[in-house]
Amino acid sequence: MKYDLPPPATLNAERIEQFDDDADVHALAEAATAAILDGGGFGWVKPPKAALLEQYFRGVLLVPERELIVGRMDGVIYGAVQLHRPSRNNEAQALAAHLMHHFVAPYARGHGLARLIIERAEEHARAAGYQVLNLDVRETQEAAIALYEAAGFIRWGTHPAYARVKGKTLRGHFYYKLLQK
Repeated sequence: MKYDLPPPATLNAERIEQFDDDADVHALAEAATAAILDGGGFGWVKPPKAALLEQYFRGVLLVPERELIVGRMDGVIYGAVQLHRPSRNNEAQALAAHLMHHFVAPYARGHGLARLIIERAEEHARAAGYQVLNLDVRETQEAAIALYEAAGFIRWGTHPAYARVKGKTLRGHFYYKLLQK
């Protein structure tokens, strides 16, 4: 489905360390619900109740190894990604961070918000000294795959039984991007 929304006056992505008001967490849960219903729900096949999604996002902010990067159009959150850092005891993989749960609400797509969110996450990972950024995605997420490949992520493998959605087993692709020269 294509949405005919006017271009936003402002577009930005930022790391959130706390929700300053309930409007942000409500908007994030609503955007996540819309993305789940559209088939890009970062693991969920059916959206949980809004209260559970809000609790989930509040919990993300409490995990030391996670950063929540949100994308805003005209000040309203319409998408996000999580930057996962390796745990402190994982010295062997301390060079790499992982992007997870990237989504943009379907009614906010087509304005560059998904790309901006990824760019901001890369900046945070690079500034933290990570040398590699990893991510994985279901094969059915064609727009996301095109975005990641255009952003310089390199597909290194495919898992034949990556996910199960509505009774169908789907493949998934694994990507990496070198952040430091």
